[in-house]
Amino acid sequence: MAGWRASETDVGNLIAARNGDPFSLLGLHETRAGMVIRAFVPHAEAVEVLDLDGQPIAPLERRPGTDFFEGVIPARSQRFLYRLRAANSGGDWTLVDPYAFGPVLGPLDDYLLVEGTHRELYEKLGAHVMTHGGIPGVHFAVWAPEAQRVSVVGDFNDWDGRRHQMRKRVDSGIWEIFAPELGEGVIYKYEIVGPDGVVLPLKADPVGFGSELRPSTASVVAKTDAFEWDDAEFLAARGSDEQRRKPMSIYEVHLASWQKADGWRFMTWDEIADRLIPYAVDMGFTHVELLPITEHPLDASWGYQPIGLFSPTARHGDPAGFARLVNRAHQAGLGIILDWVPAHFPTDQHGLAHFDGRPLYEYADPRRGFHPDWNTAIYDFGRREVSNFLAASALYWLDRFHVDGLRVDAVASMLYLDYSRKEGEWLPNPDGSNQNNDAVAFLESVNQLVYGQHPGTMTIAEESTSWPGVSQPVHAGGLGFGFKWNMGWMHDTLDYMALDPVHRRFHHDKLTFGLLYAFSENFVLPLSHDEVVHGKGSMLTRMSGDDWQKFANLRAFYGFMWGHPGKKLLFMGQEFAQRREWNFENELDWHLLGAPLHAGVRDLVRDLNRVYREHPALHARDCEGEGFRWVVADDKDQSVFVFIRFGAPGDPPVAVACNFTPVVRYGYRIGLPEAGRWREILNTDASHFGGSGIGNLGAVHAAALPSHGLPASADIILPPLSAVYFEFDGN
Repeated sequence: MAGWRASETDVGNLIAARNGDPFSLLGLHETRAGMVIRAFVPHAEAVEVLDLDGQPIAPLERRPGTDFFEGVIPARSQRFLYRLRAANSGGDWTLVDPYAFGPVLGPLDDYLLVEGTHRELYEKLGAHVMTHGGIPGVHFAVWAPEAQRVSVVGDFNDWDGRRHQMRKRVDSGIWEIFAPELGEGVIYKYEIVGPDGVVLPLKADPVGFGSELRPSTASVVAKTDAFEWDDAEFLAARGSDEQRRKPMSIYEVHLASWQKADGWRFMTWDEIADRLIPYAVDMGFTHVELLPITEHPLDASWGYQPIGLFSPTARHGDPAGFARLVNRAHQAGLGIILDWVPAHFPTDQHGLAHFDGRPLYEYADPRRGFHPDWNTAIYDFGRREVSNFLAASALYWLDRFHVDGLRVDAVASMLYLDYSRKEGEWLPNPDGSNQNNDAVAFLESVNQLVYGQHPGTMTIAEESTSWPGVSQPVHAGGLGFGFKWNMGWMHDTLDYMALDPVHRRFHHDKLTFGLLYAFSENFVLPLSHDEVVHGKGSMLTRMSGDDWQKFANLRAFYGFMWGHPGKKLLFMGQEFAQRREWNFENELDWHLLGAPLHAGVRDLVRDLNRVYREHPALHARDCEGEGFRWVVADDKDQSVFVFIRFGAPGDPPVAVACNFTPVVRYGYRIGLPEAGRWREILNTDASHFGGSGIGNLGAVHAAALPSHGLPASADIILPPLSAVYFEFDGN
């Protein structure tokens, strides 16, 4: 009978948490002596086996001086599930043995992860509430191929790494265990022993769906596959047409500082929905773009140094709350875009850095694996499992949370091996080139997956260089993004608006140059958070002139922007001319809306969004040269710009005329494509916006007098520092 007992060496290694395969020792095993159950139950003095109904089956023997118990189970010849009843001087308790269960994952999961094609990896890795073998519990799975041992720890096992040592799937490096009788809300981390035998700092789950509120850093078990949705109509409409032909006016928001609850705390997801959604809808925005809401340890990173790429930040509540926010936005006709950061990650010890004791998610060579600007690690895009992990994160937000798009941060830093590096600080390709071929392949793959699996969604690249074809399809040689931020337009126009009007004549090309490349990509015109931080001031203070002129310049600039080809993006606060620079620690200065000039800018932005959405000429061909024609591009002496926007055949064209001097231009003749009445549909100098009230009395009449290469023309009044829109209204 002695042959059924575990060896002293195996027991010692198990108690020391140095057994590489605890499932080979613990649980139910067939031996020549019969079925044997072995269990490790800390603090127990006696343990007996029960059936699932609680009826005693057999006691287990205690190995002297240990918390290890074992025993032969009489009259049992087949495997069965069981409970354990443990007791000590303080009382007794029952538990279901995690080592009584077989694996949840299968060989196909191993194969697809190693191949890098597990499109729904988040359905396998992470912590999943489920029933296994008829018993409810949580299945934990994590990828750590170089680890000697991985345990899941938490309050449920007193953070004791000996009690839930996981099973290693050798073919993939995934570790898994089913922990019975656990459920949602359980706090956990992974205890990992690296290849050198050193126990690492506890790690949060890379595919964790929930997180503790910082400064705590553990993962939280959460279900994200059973939300109730009422947005089918919105999703159907979302996929009905090309996004580039639809109006897209994006309100960029940092949730922690848009508004505070009670003046000081983070709003919950439901409070955000109560306030933000009706505000954005009233303002006429089509989408809200959220600065990264994936879990991140440092508030000052604004979310751009995330650790939980599958977890909505706990600052605003649980994942279900975020799902409710998206659902309510869709019910109100508002799209949600997430800022997504696959370029790099922070090196906090509870995160991905050296996850299993060696570089795993990051490039091993710091010349590729460390980012000098942000002191962050760079993902190893060439490792199939890592690219699979990142692609799964992108798909996760679209699948589980129905988000409408991903704005991909810092794409330029991914594309170039020498990005922000000096000579000798980067590792070139064998041919000496600086293109990160792994990152290129990754971005192409992610974009193909997003558009293939979630029609109607979109990806937007923040890419600051002249990389060709960022928003062209992969099959046409592009990266496959739907849109690209037009950083050149943003820099040129802001430089121009900062000039005193008397000097603008010498920099006229700042506003015309962008049209030379405006249709080379599907562009978004971004006035983003990056333009109102780090000493740059606010959008208002970046304008030239005295206070009245600053407001007039800002209104004219917005008028030029909304008339210009390209989708629109405006960072929060700039819609009402926030005076001070954005501070992530404080909410916006909403009290400014009590001042007429600030309220006037807000009303203008609302009207710009309305006009942009209601007039197809202003949006339907945002990304096509056929939708734009210069009328006056060379009047640098008067700093006047006039152009016409066209929609589909039959859509009335819209003429946009801008005057960037404080001088009224009376009788300014412009060519027009049609003779007849042209209705003034927007004037940024209108008195109710805070302007001087100079205009064209509602319309101008174009005569059949050719001008500027067009068959008709009209004399218009151009107010000071203004943009005026005219729509053809028939004869």
